[in-house]
Amino acid sequence: MGTSRLEAFSDGVLAIIITIMVLELKVPHESDLGALRPLLPVFLTYVLSFVYLGIYWNNHHHLFTAARGVNSGIMWANLHLLFWLSLLPFVTGWMGENHFASVPTACYGGVLFMAAIAYIILQSLIVKLHGRDSKLASTLGRDAKGKLSALLYAIAVGLSFIRPWIAGCIYIFVALTWFIPDRRLERSMDEAG
Repeated sequence: MGTSRLEAFSDGVLAIIITIMVLELKVPHESDLGALRPLLPVFLTYVLSFVYLGIYWNNHHHLFTAARGVNSGIMWANLHLLFWLSLLPFVTGWMGENHFASVPTACYGGVLFMAAIAYIILQSLIVKLHGRDSKLASTLGRDAKGKLSALLYAIAVGLSFIRPWIAGCIYIFVALTWFIPDRRLERSMDEAG
């Protein structure tokens, strides 16, 4: 089975998630710039979550462009990933509204951790479909960056209860490491084409 239908569905879900997040930004009733100050934490968490969704969208696109097909396991794994990403608007708003308090910051990291695990599962099922000796498998390698990201999220969740601002810095750091898309799949597709 081809990948186009799954990609289109995923793109639509991600677009809805971004729309829900932006609708959570409340317009101030005052017209001066000072009215924006209380909204700054909510806006900053929105920007971070928007970047994360962009990262997932970009890497998802590259992964499925390199994939030659899907099966039911991949479809369920994709839904698993979309489930965790669909929780981002909730934890984004909660963390921003509560100015990076411990529990909302930990929950934000928990959602990022579960999304990372879901992506690792999705990627491994696609590799399994193509075969462990396939070009895709060798291109992706052991995915140290993905596994390290999940580990950093887990550390950040624990740190949220001690120093939430350090957890926030970890979330930003991981996003920055992924901001430039993984070029391995692009190079592999260019070589094959």
